[in-house]
Amino acid sequence: MADVVVRKFVVSVDEIFHEGGPVVGTPLRRASVLAVIENPFAGAYVEDISFFMDDLKPLGLEMARRLIDALGGDPAVVEGYGKGAIVGSAGELEHAALWHNPGGYSMRELLGDARAIVPSTKKVGGPGTRLDVPITHINASYVRSHFDAVEVGIGDAPRANEMVLALAMTTGPRVHARVGGLKASEIKGEDGLR
Repeated sequence: MADVVVRKFVVSVDEIFHEGGPVVGTPLRRASVLAVIENPFAGAYVEDISFFMDDLKPLGLEMARRLIDALGGDPAVVEGYGKGAIVGSAGELEHAALWHNPGGYSMRELLGDARAIVPSTKKVGGPGTRLDVPITHINASYVRSHFDAVEVGIGDAPRANEMVLALAMTTGPRVHARVGGLKASEIKGEDGLR
Protein backbone atom coordinates (compact mmCIF):
# COMPACT_ATOMS: atom_id res chain seq x y z
CA MET A 1 0.00 0.00 0.00
CA ALA A 2 1.22 3.50 -0.88
CA ASP A 3 -0.17 6.85 0.12
CA VAL A 4 -1.79 8.89 -2.64
CA VAL A 5 -0.34 12.36 -2.16
CA VAL A 6 -2.24 15.03 -4.14
CA ARG A 7 -0.51 18.32 -4.89
CA LYS A 8 -3.48 19.91 -6.64
CA PHE A 9 -6.65 19.52 -8.68
CA VAL A 10 -7.57 21.41 -11.83
CA VAL A 11 -11.14 21.42 -13.16
CA SER A 12 -12.05 22.88 -16.54
CA VAL A 13 -15.37 23.19 -18.40
CA ASP A 14 -15.87 24.26 -22.03
CA GLU A 15 -19.29 25.38 -23.31
CA ILE A 16 -19.48 25.14 -27.08
CA PHE A 17 -22.28 26.99 -28.89
CA HIS A 18 -21.11 26.45 -32.47
CA GLU A 19 -18.12 25.39 -34.56
CA GLY A 20 -18.75 27.80 -37.41
CA GLY A 21 -22.26 26.54 -38.16
CA PRO A 22 -25.62 27.41 -36.61
CA VAL A 23 -25.69 28.29 -32.91
CA VAL A 24 -27.22 25.46 -30.86
CA GLY A 25 -29.84 26.11 -28.19
CA THR A 26 -28.09 24.01 -25.57
CA PRO A 27 -24.30 24.19 -25.63
CA LEU A 28 -22.16 21.07 -25.55
CA ARG A 29 -20.21 20.97 -22.32
CA ARG A 30 -16.86 19.19 -22.17
CA ALA A 31 -15.21 18.98 -18.76
CA SER A 32 -12.00 17.60 -17.34
CA VAL A 33 -10.57 17.11 -13.89
CA LEU A 34 -6.86 16.64 -13.32
CA ALA A 35 -5.07 15.51 -10.18
CA VAL A 36 -1.35 16.03 -9.75
CA ILE A 37 -0.05 13.29 -7.50
CA GLU A 38 3.30 12.08 -6.26
CA ASN A 39 4.54 9.04 -8.16
CA PRO A 40 5.57 6.52 -5.48
CA PHE A 41 7.59 4.55 -8.06
CA ALA A 42 9.58 7.46 -9.53
CA GLY A 43 13.31 6.98 -9.85
CA ALA A 44 13.50 3.18 -9.63
CA TYR A 45 12.16 0.09 -11.35
CA VAL A 46 9.63 -1.64 -9.07
CA GLU A 47 8.38 -5.06 -10.16
CA ASP A 48 5.07 -5.20 -8.27
CA ILE A 49 3.12 -1.98 -8.80
CA SER A 50 -0.41 -3.30 -9.40
CA PHE A 51 -1.47 -2.80 -5.76
CA PHE A 52 -1.44 0.97 -6.39
CA MET A 53 -4.59 0.63 -8.51
CA ASP A 54 -6.56 -0.13 -5.34
CA ASP A 55 -4.93 2.83 -3.59
CA LEU A 56 -6.09 5.09 -6.44
CA LYS A 57 -9.78 4.03 -6.27
CA PRO A 58 -10.86 6.67 -3.71
CA LEU A 59 -9.13 9.37 -5.77
CA GLY A 60 -10.90 8.14 -8.91
CA LEU A 61 -14.27 8.42 -7.19
CA GLU A 62 -13.48 11.89 -5.86
CA MET A 63 -12.39 13.08 -9.30
CA ALA A 64 -15.48 11.61 -10.99
CA ARG A 65 -17.70 13.37 -8.42
CA ARG A 66 -15.90 16.66 -9.04
CA LEU A 67 -16.43 16.21 -12.76
CA ILE A 68 -20.15 15.47 -12.46
CA ASP A 69 -20.50 18.48 -10.15
CA ALA A 70 -18.72 20.67 -12.71
CA LEU A 71 -21.32 19.57 -15.28
CA GLY A 72 -24.20 20.56 -12.98
CA GLY A 73 -24.44 17.63 -10.58
CA ASP A 74 -26.73 15.31 -12.57
CA PRO A 75 -24.99 12.16 -13.89
CA ALA A 76 -27.85 11.70 -16.39
CA VAL A 77 -26.53 14.57 -18.56
CA VAL A 78 -23.23 12.78 -19.23
CA GLU A 79 -23.05 11.09 -22.64
CA GLY A 80 -19.32 10.78 -23.27
CA TYR A 81 -16.20 9.97 -21.28
CA GLY A 82 -12.48 9.26 -21.37
CA LYS A 83 -9.37 9.12 -19.20
CA GLY A 84 -5.63 9.61 -19.40
CA ALA A 85 -2.39 10.11 -17.51
CA ILE A 86 0.92 11.89 -17.92
CA VAL A 87 3.89 10.51 -15.99
CA GLY A 88 6.87 12.70 -15.11
CA SER A 89 10.32 11.91 -16.46
CA ALA A 90 11.47 9.89 -13.42
CA GLY A 91 8.60 7.47 -14.01
CA GLU A 92 7.63 5.09 -16.78
CA LEU A 93 4.64 4.57 -19.04
CA GLU A 94 3.49 1.56 -17.01
CA HIS A 95 2.86 3.87 -14.06
CA ALA A 96 0.25 5.67 -16.16
CA ALA A 97 -1.41 2.32 -16.91
CA LEU A 98 -2.23 2.06 -13.20
CA TRP A 99 -4.97 4.66 -13.84
CA HIS A 100 -6.97 2.41 -16.21
CA ASN A 101 -9.07 0.60 -13.61
CA PRO A 102 -9.54 3.24 -10.89
CA GLY A 103 -10.17 6.03 -13.39
CA GLY A 104 -12.55 4.14 -15.65
CA TYR A 105 -14.49 2.18 -13.08
CA SER A 106 -14.98 5.25 -10.90
CA MET A 107 -16.76 7.09 -13.69
CA ARG A 108 -18.79 4.03 -14.65
CA GLU A 109 -19.82 3.51 -11.02
CA LEU A 110 -21.08 7.06 -10.58
CA LEU A 111 -22.76 7.18 -13.99
CA GLY A 112 -24.79 4.06 -13.27
CA ASP A 113 -25.39 1.89 -16.31
CA ALA A 114 -22.46 3.01 -18.48
CA ARG A 115 -21.54 0.02 -20.64
CA ALA A 116 -18.80 1.13 -23.02
CA ILE A 117 -15.13 0.78 -22.24
CA VAL A 118 -13.61 4.09 -21.16
CA PRO A 119 -11.08 5.11 -23.83
CA SER A 120 -7.65 6.08 -22.58
CA THR A 121 -4.32 7.58 -23.46
CA LYS A 122 -1.02 8.05 -21.65
CA LYS A 123 2.48 9.39 -22.07
CA VAL A 124 5.66 10.37 -20.27
CA GLY A 125 6.43 14.09 -20.25
CA GLY A 126 7.50 17.10 -18.26
CA PRO A 127 5.74 20.20 -16.96
CA GLY A 128 3.35 21.65 -19.50
CA THR A 129 2.90 18.42 -21.46
CA ARG A 130 -0.47 18.32 -23.20
CA LEU A 131 -2.57 15.18 -23.61
CA ASP A 132 -5.56 14.56 -25.87
CA VAL A 133 -8.00 12.46 -23.85
CA PRO A 134 -10.19 10.43 -26.25
CA ILE A 135 -13.96 10.51 -25.75
CA THR A 136 -16.61 7.98 -26.76
CA HIS A 137 -20.27 7.48 -25.87
CA ILE A 138 -20.75 5.98 -22.39
CA ASN A 139 -22.95 3.13 -23.61
CA ALA A 140 -21.77 2.33 -27.13
CA SER A 141 -18.27 2.98 -28.38
CA TYR A 142 -19.40 2.98 -32.04
CA VAL A 143 -21.58 6.09 -31.75
CA ARG A 144 -19.61 8.19 -34.21
CA SER A 145 -21.17 11.55 -33.24
CA HIS A 146 -19.52 11.29 -29.82
CA PHE A 147 -15.96 10.59 -31.03
CA ASP A 148 -14.10 13.54 -29.57
CA ALA A 149 -11.09 14.52 -27.48
CA VAL A 150 -10.49 16.88 -24.61
CA GLU A 151 -7.03 18.44 -24.47
CA VAL A 152 -5.59 18.68 -20.95
CA GLY A 153 -2.38 19.80 -19.32
CA ILE A 154 -0.96 21.90 -16.50
CA GLY A 155 1.87 24.39 -16.81
CA ASP A 156 3.78 23.18 -13.75
CA ALA A 157 3.06 19.45 -13.92
CA PRO A 158 4.05 16.74 -13.97
CA ARG A 159 7.33 17.30 -12.24
CA ALA A 160 9.79 14.41 -12.60
CA ASN A 161 8.41 12.58 -9.56
CA GLU A 162 4.71 13.23 -10.29
CA MET A 163 1.80 12.00 -12.36
CA VAL A 164 -1.11 13.95 -13.79
CA LEU A 165 -4.26 11.82 -13.76
CA ALA A 166 -7.15 12.93 -15.97
CA LEU A 167 -10.85 12.19 -16.33
CA ALA A 168 -13.09 13.83 -18.93
CA MET A 169 -16.83 13.85 -19.62
CA THR A 170 -19.10 15.46 -22.20
CA THR A 171 -22.83 16.17 -22.30
CA GLY A 172 -23.48 15.17 -25.89
CA PRO A 173 -22.21 14.77 -29.43
CA ARG A 174 -19.95 17.19 -31.26
CA VAL A 175 -21.96 20.35 -31.85
CA HIS A 176 -22.32 19.89 -35.61
CA ALA A 177 -21.94 16.10 -35.85
CA ARG A 178 -23.09 15.04 -39.31
CA VAL A 179 -20.89 12.23 -40.62
CA GLY A 180 -23.37 9.39 -40.17
CA GLY A 181 -22.85 6.10 -38.40
CA LEU A 182 -24.65 4.69 -35.39
CA LYS A 183 -26.79 7.30 -33.61
CA ALA A 184 -27.20 7.48 -29.83
CA SER A 185 -30.93 6.87 -30.34
CA GLU A 186 -30.08 3.54 -32.06
CA ILE A 187 -27.97 2.04 -29.25
CA LYS A 188 -28.96 -1.57 -28.53
CA GLY A 189 -26.94 -1.76 -25.30
CA GLU A 190 -25.90 -5.38 -25.80
CA ASP A 191 -22.12 -5.19 -25.71
CA GLY A 192 -20.84 -1.67 -25.05
CA LEU A 193 -20.06 -1.27 -28.75
CA ARG A 194 -23.43 -0.85 -30.47
